[in-house]
Amino acid sequence: MFVAKLPPQRIDLNQKMNPTEQQPVIDFLADPATYDGAKVKRIDTHAASVFLTPDRVLKIKRAVRFPFLDYSTLEKRKAACEAEIEVNRLYAPEIYRGVVAITRGADGRLAFSGKGEPVEYAVEMARFDETQGFDHLAAAGRIDLVLADALGRAVAKAHEAVPVVEDAGFADTLAEIIEQNDGELRAASELFAAKDVDALTAASRDALARLRPLLIAREKDGFVRRCHGDLHLGNIVLIDGAPVLFDAIEFNPKLATIDVFYDLAFLLMDLIERDLAAAADAVLNRYLAATNRDSNLNALAALPLLMSLRAAIRAKVTAARPQRDATMEKSARDYFALAQRLLSPPKPMLIAVGGLSGTGKSVLARGLAAHIMPLPGAVLLRSDVMRKTLFKVAETNRLPASAYTPEVTAQVYAALANQARRVLAAGHSAIVDAVFAKRAERQMIAEAIADIAPGAFHGLFLTADIDTRVARVGARKADASDADAAVARAQQHYDLGLLEWAEVDASGTPEETLRRSRAALRL
Repeated sequence: MFVAKLPPQRIDLNQKMNPTEQQPVIDFLADPATYDGAKVKRIDTHAASVFLTPDRVLKIKRAVRFPFLDYSTLEKRKAACEAEIEVNRLYAPEIYRGVVAITRGADGRLAFSGKGEPVEYAVEMARFDETQGFDHLAAAGRIDLVLADALGRAVAKAHEAVPVVEDAGFADTLAEIIEQNDGELRAASELFAAKDVDALTAASRDALARLRPLLIAREKDGFVRRCHGDLHLGNIVLIDGAPVLFDAIEFNPKLATIDVFYDLAFLLMDLIERDLAAAADAVLNRYLAATNRDSNLNALAALPLLMSLRAAIRAKVTAARPQRDATMEKSARDYFALAQRLLSPPKPMLIAVGGLSGTGKSVLARGLAAHIMPLPGAVLLRSDVMRKTLFKVAETNRLPASAYTPEVTAQVYAALANQARRVLAAGHSAIVDAVFAKRAERQMIAEAIADIAPGAFHGLFLTADIDTRVARVGARKADASDADAAVARAQQHYDLGLLEWAEVDASGTPEETLRRSRAALRL
């Protein structure tokens, strides 16, 4: 293997280092001869230099110091490399291999983990296909609802695995972020008008004051954890068909010691900013289903502020980039506008979608969700999923007939009404998907929010002929519904009673049903 010839020199781990003094190491890592002639691609950021070979990635910390990180000494850079491995192996053990010392031998040559003095440390990672990064997938229009669902599962799984941090003072951290945003946005006065910054800051402060009791309670309940901290699409990659999170914040634990919803909010905001609200809604719904906590429904109240803060941070960071061009300036303004919009959500709606089995309720609910404000879309509450949850089985596991007694069904509808009330009380919209064959069931869901959101309820009842319904239930695969052809035929004899909801012909394509339903809702 190629080694670089340098004059012998002893390095003090605590020695303050000028960034230019890393140049010999950079030259060594950028030289194809170091890797037996393999091609090397170099990527520089404000705090790191990354060297990509066909099967290996090496990343060194640049000898810099910022208010939020300090890599000014070799000892600190070594510690940062070790921390990066420790933090990211939790998310992506298949990517993060370890820390490699770059040493200088007695003859002055540089080598990997040689016998000489370490002059630098690098994080070693496995190379993956960058085109499979979720930022690239988003640009290519490849993040469909199936992939978004998988992404929601991956984030939920990661949040369950990371450690809880006590007494972190997350609400105070948000207060600091609001003030930092205010000062740094004002510094870019050519992009952001002072009156607009005033309004955003005032609205953010007011929202935090209102949400502080909720955030403090969530911290006491263990929802402030050592999270990823930088959870945007560029830090997620598809490997073997599954989303893998990487490049979590290691340099400043405080930036990643946050409520899990603030971690999730970055991803949701990133999807929304890319006009992928349907994917964002799918991520949110899968996350809520996978974590399965009513307290997360209450926490939806914080989502507008948390997403807005993420957008404002992106606005100021984009504005602060050196050699800013017109494209960057537009991006900064767009992020700022999004921060404003997210913090002023419209009033929520509760939509109940009823109909006999096979009318396409769940397909319609998923199709409608992203069109129902506030962003990123409505929370989906489905009776089939709720029933499986009550019996503590996976969504696609079939339940026995005893799980479908009138008593159990009453429990299911009561639980749906309770969750719908939580969602609307948090200022978010919900769509409840159930048969709603009995008038009492329809009245229960309408009355669930009558006192907290008057006029917010809308009921749709889907209809289709028996042949269509039987064909649809027979075509289902890996679905939460246990209804089959026999159930569909038996429902033909149901007495629906007085039907006050808008009836929607669902015998056509899903697109036709969605169009008719949107018209009925006056969307």
